[in-house]
Amino acid sequence: MTQRGFHDSALPLFALDADEAAPAPLPARLPSYIADHRKRLRDRFMEGGAQAMPDYELLELLLFRAIPRQDVKPLARLLLETFGDFNRVISATPARLLMVRGVGEAVVQELKIVEASAQRLMRARVINRPVLSSWDALLDYCHTAMAHRETEQFRILFLDRKNVLIADEEQAKGTVDHVPVYPREVVKRALELNASALILVHNHPTWPFLITMDHAQAS
Repeated sequence: MTQRGFHDSALPLFALDADEAAPAPLPARLPSYIADHRKRLRDRFMEGGAQAMPDYELLELLLFRAIPRQDVKPLARLLLETFGDFNRVISATPARLLMVRGVGEAVVQELKIVEASAQRLMRARVINRPVLSSWDALLDYCHTAMAHRETEQFRILFLDRKNVLIADEEQAKGTVDHVPVYPREVVKRALELNASALILVHNHPTWPFLITMDHAQAS
């Protein structure tokens, strides 16, 4: 007869309260109905793209990788109910996301990767291009980068003599209704980049889709 040592015991050292009961173990494999649902969503996305899917299903696709062995539809719906829409979910701060029941570090990481990818794609459409010929793309990029921020942000777009965007930098972060701006630092950075003109961009968290842009000559 095999004896079990104390360290082999499956019993907890301390009794758990009713509301602290250990979670049920995850299944070794996905139940067939969940696996079939995931396959249907992936197939529909590949055939029709994002246009064929509502926000909660697109969000489910993102959550599949972070939570590989659970039904993620309830969490997708909860995230949308909490933040309002797909864009606000992926642009929410990690701290706010972690306050949602069921969200862990893996989910936050997946959402932040998507947000960073979207910003990088939008930035590629405007950097090193004349601003006047890509003005709509520039506006889209600024909205993607700033519209859903919970605090005010001040960005500077640096232009050369041909009005080509040569740099885009975040100059300052603030609170929900204030952001400090230091003209000396703005001018200093413009000289470092040899910029001929600037576009100053400022968001308004209380009006999520309001972006203020001002054009200024640097020389």
